[in-house]
Amino acid sequence: MTDINRIYETDCLEGMQKMTAGIVDVIVTSPPYNIGKAYTTYDDTVPRAEYLERIRAFAEESYRVLSEHGSFYLNVGGSLKDPWIPMDVAQKFREQGFVLQNMIHWIKSIALPEEGVAAGHYKPINSKRFHNDCHEFIFHFTKKGLVEIDRLANGVPYQDKSNVKRWGGKKQDLRDRGNTWFIPYETIRESRPHPAAFPVQLPLMCMKDHGISRCKLVMDPFMGIGNTAVAAVRLNIPFIGFEIDEGYRKIANERVAAELTTL
Repeated sequence: MTDINRIYETDCLEGMQKMTAGIVDVIVTSPPYNIGKAYTTYDDTVPRAEYLERIRAFAEESYRVLSEHGSFYLNVGGSLKDPWIPMDVAQKFREQGFVLQNMIHWIKSIALPEEGVAAGHYKPINSKRFHNDCHEFIFHFTKKGLVEIDRLANGVPYQDKSNVKRWGGKKQDLRDRGNTWFIPYETIRESRPHPAAFPVQLPLMCMKDHGISRCKLVMDPFMGIGNTAVAAVRLNIPFIGFEIDEGYRKIANERVAAELTTL
């Protein structure tokens, strides 16, 4: 099961079991968080032990299909009442042999009152106990923790331009973005076709972080409405994905087809 630029209508575990070991260079995905999201087909309310066993099996098969120098970017969030979910999920990957090489924070909303800046997706909550949850994790897993990344692929200009000449290496107005990535949601006026899709910018930045020249095949085991596939098309990287929901898969294929017409 290695036809490229295709989203298979099968469960990701069954699909990956039919793939050659070590064939994938980059995995970018966001599995269900088991917090009761209203997916069309999937039950997001299974018992915690059952959910974590699914994650363990998923991590095991992902380790097998990922190349020795590959990167797995796992986006996981929790809930205000259950913030342990990302850590519990990450631990299952650790148990299967993955090394946590980088812990990236996806910032959805940020406020800089001194500069008069408040940007991003902010959803008010009615609570006297919790702060608004304005971030999620992107765990960058590799097999040995030794994968070189393209640190400047998502770089930003220096605020203090004197730093351009101050530091060693190539003298250029570009520095590492670091492990906090501000990625707001795209603004849409119609209802969202998927209850938990990350922005296209997220997988795009992950692929660039790994290094486009070393990314021969990207996989999203939980493809949803196709944001990882769209990002791969924009970067001219072959992709493969899995999605059990017929409606989501139809939207994903339509979006990929539309993206291809713009090339």
